[in-house]
Amino acid sequence: MTRIRAAVCTAFNAPLTIEDLDLRAPGTGEIEVTLEAVAICHSDISYADGAWGGDLPAVYGHEASGRITALGDGVKGLSEGDRVVVTLIRSCGACVNCNSGKPTICENQGGRPSPLSRPDGTPVVQAMNCGAFAERVVVDQSQVVPLPETLPAEGVCLLACGVITGIGAVVNAGRLRAGEDVVVIGAGGVGLNAIQGARIAGARRIVAVDMSEAKLEIAREFGATDAVLGTSKAPWKAALKALGKGADVVAVTVGAIPAYEQAMRYLGWGGRLVMVGMPHTGAMAQYEPVVPAYTGQQMIGSKMGDVVIRRDIPWMADLYRQGRLKLDELVSGRWSLDQINEAIADTKTGGARRNVILFDT
Repeated sequence: MTRIRAAVCTAFNAPLTIEDLDLRAPGTGEIEVTLEAVAICHSDISYADGAWGGDLPAVYGHEASGRITALGDGVKGLSEGDRVVVTLIRSCGACVNCNSGKPTICENQGGRPSPLSRPDGTPVVQAMNCGAFAERVVVDQSQVVPLPETLPAEGVCLLACGVITGIGAVVNAGRLRAGEDVVVIGAGGVGLNAIQGARIAGARRIVAVDMSEAKLEIAREFGATDAVLGTSKAPWKAALKALGKGADVVAVTVGAIPAYEQAMRYLGWGGRLVMVGMPHTGAMAQYEPVVPAYTGQQMIGSKMGDVVIRRDIPWMADLYRQGRLKLDELVSGRWSLDQINEAIADTKTGGARRNVILFDT
C-alpha cells in the first residue's frame, strides 16, 4: 500500500475533502502513475453534483498525465519512468467492440475492485476508472499512452479527454470530409476542440454557437469562421445564412436539452448530428422522426470521440508540436490540489476553458 493525498467526494453537491488514502500496488496488467497534472472536466463536476448517481465516497478526475512509477505483472510496451497520458478508456481488447475498433464502448470496462481505500479499510470508489484527483493512480495498461518529454504536463493531460472528445466527435464520429460545413453548439473546452478538429480536417466553414459573446471570440481564435449568439431568436437562421445551406455536421458539445432540441434545425439534407454533451440522467428531448427519416439525416452518439487512444493521441500530440493544435491556449487556470474546490467553483462560472491541478512531483 502507498499512502496518497486525494480530493474525496463524501456527499453530492458538497465541497470535496482532502484526505489521506491508501492505494494498493498494481495487479496483473496494471500500472501505477504518479500524476503531474489533472484537468477539471464538467463530467467530474456533474458526477460530484449527483447528476448521474453513483456510490460514495469517491475520487473523481479522469483527464490526467504523469509518470509510471510501478508495473504489475504482464504489462507490455511500458516502462517505469515513461511519461503518459491517463484516460478513462479501459478496454479489454478482446470483445466484439474492441475488435471492431471501438474501445470506447468496450463491453468489459468495469467490474474491478477499486484500488483506493481509507486507512481504516473503508473502500473508496475509483470513479471513471481513474480517480485522478489524487497524487497517484493505479489503472489498466490499456488506459495510457506514452508521450514525449517535450510536452508540458498540463498540455498532456488535456489529451486524455477534452481534446480527443472534441476532435474525435467531428473527425471520427462525424466523419467530416474536407470542404464540408460544420456547426459546433457550445464553445467550452470540448467545443473548442471540436472546432479545432473541423479546422484540421479541412472544413469549409465552421459556425460556433454559444450563449456567451466572450466564448464566441475565443472560438474564432480556435478556428471558427462564423459565430452565432445562442440567445438570439432562431439562431439556426443566422448559421444557415452564414453557410448558405444546412450544415453537413452539427456537434452538440453541451449537455443542455434546448441545444439538443434545436440542433437538427442547423442540419442540411443528409447531415450528421453528433451527440457529445451529456445531459443529466432522466432529461428528455423531443424530435419529429419524420424529418430525419425524410431528409436522410443521422443522429450519432459519440463517446470520447470514438477514439482509439494509441492511434489518435500520438498524431494529435504531433500536431501540437508542429503548432497546428492549440493545447497551451486551452489552460485558463493552474491550481494546487488543496485549491480544488476553488478551481471547481471557477469552472462552474462557465468562463474557464480548462482549469488544471498541478502536483509537485
